[in-house]
Amino acid sequence: MDERFEEFAAQRADALLRYGYLLSGNPHDAADLTQEALVRLHRAWPRVRHKQAPEAYTRMIMTRLHMRTWRLRRRERLDWALPDTARTDQPPSDDGLWTALAGLPKRQRAVLVLRYYEDLPDEEIAAVLGVSRGTVRSHVSLGLAKLRATLPNPAANGSSA
Repeated sequence: MDERFEEFAAQRADALLRYGYLLSGNPHDAADLTQEALVRLHRAWPRVRHKQAPEAYTRMIMTRLHMRTWRLRRRERLDWALPDTARTDQPPSDDGLWTALAGLPKRQRAVLVLRYYEDLPDEEIAAVLGVSRGTVRSHVSLGLAKLRATLPNPAANGSSA
């Protein structure tokens, strides 16, 4: 195995796992996304390492895998076997933002994560998702509007000073 790939994977695995968690909202899906993306990166490593952009390439793989997985899971599958105990993953904060973000359509969520968590410009987001810059801006606008409508206004709840 290429020593530079091992070094990249060791240094960036945690950041990629956090990115996967923000995309999927689930630690198990995040680990799967990260693992599959690193496997695919390894296959493409000789080509990608010369471009000096392995992390951007890996984020693109993760985003596309997430979108593809979401499309496959969109259909409801009923399971008649109930779990022994109820269990839900707890969101990272109690302010309702995580719940509101999870309620957005997957593409709007991906665009907001890429813009506000990864701090990517519209051009890079468009390249990662394979859409136009106008589509990116539209998804940002629609996603933020839904978040604003869902979340309480903190200025309205506080006292006016």
